Amino acid sequence: MQTLKISQEVKRRFLQADALLITAGAGMGVDSGLPDFRGNEGFWRAYPEARRLGLSFAELANPRWFEEDPALAWAFYGHRLHLYRTTQPHEGFSLLLQQAQKRQAWFLFTSNVDGQFQKAGFDEDRIVECHGSIHHLQCTRCDAGIRRADGVTVPVDMARFRALDWPHCPQCGATARPNILMFGDWGWDASRTQAQEARFEAFLRRVADENLRLCIVEIGAGTAVPTVRHTGEAIAKRLGAFLIRINPREPQIDPQLGAGIPMGGLEGIRSLIR
Repeated sequence: MQTLKISQEVKRRFLQADALLITAGAGMGVDSGLPDFRGNEGFWRAYPEARRLGLSFAELANPRWFEEDPALAWAFYGHRLHLYRTTQPHEGFSLLLQQAQKRQAWFLFTSNVDGQFQKAGFDEDRIVECHGSIHHLQCTRCDAGIRRADGVTVPVDMARFRALDWPHCPQCGATARPNILMFGDWGWDASRTQAQEARFEAFLRRVADENLRLCIVEIGAGTAVPTVRHTGEAIAKRLGAFLIRINPREPQIDPQLGAGIPMGGLEGIRSLIR
């Protein structure tokens, strides 16, 4: 398949699919105004105070800060929680949802923790958030389980990059943290994501059992953290699905698996559907 434009064959494979799997990385949110933290410079543009502290995204997105310096940890995650709550999903989300609802079966797999798909109306029971969700909390110390962050606000002094207050565990009083898989994270409670993955496997079994024609549409998933790319490629091989990779910088794909589209998320989705 050509990677320079969306061919009629690619559109045909998409529009005639019985089942749709949407996979998405951080690039999906760029058209909504969200940062994708691509490289240190991109991260530091979004969080200049992290540059002064000499912290990369991988260094700051580490659970140790919730023990060593929770005001710093929650400055980062508290700001992101507010950002994601106030950001409106771009048109591409609703266009994808409309297409998904026309199919016999659909599911969503994302590494994003921002909850934008749920805000856009995607069914909570058809989503895998493989890295967790910022809209859910867990304790840093005890096994209190996962709770929603509804009603939790984190005031942040952005000039000093310090949280002025942050959530605590209602069971033991220790600092709470987002239910997000961070770097070097051995304390992440994966139970919520594991339940999502069980529903996802049931969807894939249905696709196989009913011999449904599956199309995978991947948006904004890069190679730096390749979980989304590898997942889509593995499923395409396993089920003989057609994979469409929308990515402005890294659209490369094995032509045996599908086609790459060198566009941003919103542009690529519009071009695929219209």
